[in-house]
Amino acid sequence: MRNDTPYYYVGTNFWYGAILGSEGEGGDRQRLRKELDFLKSIGVDNLRILVGSDGNRGVTAKVEPTLQIAPGVYNDTILAGLDYLLAEMSRRKMLAVLYLNNSWEWSGGYGQYLEWAGYGKAPVPAVDGWPAYMEYVKLFQQSDSAKVLFANYVNDMVSRVNRYTNIKYVDDPTIMSWQVGNEPRAFSDENKILFAAWIAQVAAQLKSLDRNHLVSTGSEGMWGCEQDMALFEQIHADPNVDYMNIHIWPYNWGWAPKDSLQEKLETAKVKTKAYIDDHLVVARKYRKPLVLEEFGFPRDGFQFSKESTTGARDAYYSYVFGLISDKDASGGLFAGCNFWAWGGFATPSSERVFWQKGDDYTGDPAQEEQGLNSVFATDSTVDIVKAASVKLK
Repeated sequence: MRNDTPYYYVGTNFWYGAILGSEGEGGDRQRLRKELDFLKSIGVDNLRILVGSDGNRGVTAKVEPTLQIAPGVYNDTILAGLDYLLAEMSRRKMLAVLYLNNSWEWSGGYGQYLEWAGYGKAPVPAVDGWPAYMEYVKLFQQSDSAKVLFANYVNDMVSRVNRYTNIKYVDDPTIMSWQVGNEPRAFSDENKILFAAWIAQVAAQLKSLDRNHLVSTGSEGMWGCEQDMALFEQIHADPNVDYMNIHIWPYNWGWAPKDSLQEKLETAKVKTKAYIDDHLVVARKYRKPLVLEEFGFPRDGFQFSKESTTGARDAYYSYVFGLISDKDASGGLFAGCNFWAWGGFATPSSERVFWQKGDDYTGDPAQEEQGLNSVFATDSTVDIVKAASVKLK
């Protein structure tokens, strides 16, 4: 509910918003204002945002500049950027979903907390391979010391006061939800009990600090719960978790391989509908809204250039938006989505595929091909988004 009426939305992921809002390296407040104005003009009023990345800079595939330089030591320019971003969003009556951790290497997250807790250097998937990374980060759920470092970070972030508005974060209506993390995972069957307990612990911590805002998990759904729907149900049944999250990735999950994106589009739609329906069963049981807060589809021909077409993506987005607008089918519980991700007015480097320091921030983090899942302001996808937003209002 928002202003005493049901709130349904088409939103986007804007993970780099706090960096863009800073006056330090990577900051570009003029571009930030331009992006927010454009998003508002197409009806996008809900932005899912990374509070900040963790740890050392210069690490392959990690977002820079980082916010948490060492445990409890912060880059104030990024904090100023987050304050500024929220202030500018408030002026436009936009809402923020702020996520605090990450299972993946691109913002530090699990791996960085383990490194700080004395578990040795975190493997980098692009260098050391995914098996080594997965084996390492599964230790997070087993490490009380790593989780304490994260709990301290949560206290610091939630208790902030915005320097531009003088509004406490806990009192700021611009914040819709605090989120445990981006795609939190157990990473092993033996970690399931510890994982569920940790999600409950963080959700309780957030509610103890802030009774005014929603709390969410950031989960991918069953895919991020070791393919265990009972685990998804357990973490979202918690009374301190206010609504349910899922993510859907047709290319990443093998539903639409890069050499047959158009040919497998219908397969992707069918599997998407089934995945949403499976999770709506749980949503109905607990009468909690369900949000598809990440989904993407590559550009045609698996191209990355802004000039490449997005016909298959546009068709996929239209299908997903139609499922949200069909409120009768979900009993009104399929409440919204945040597509991944907003690239806006960025111009990716023409000299390389992956992000490097000094490049524009796109919707694709540093470990992904720049332009792969980004929606740029010049894409035909924008018309699909705008039409869906109008239909939901």
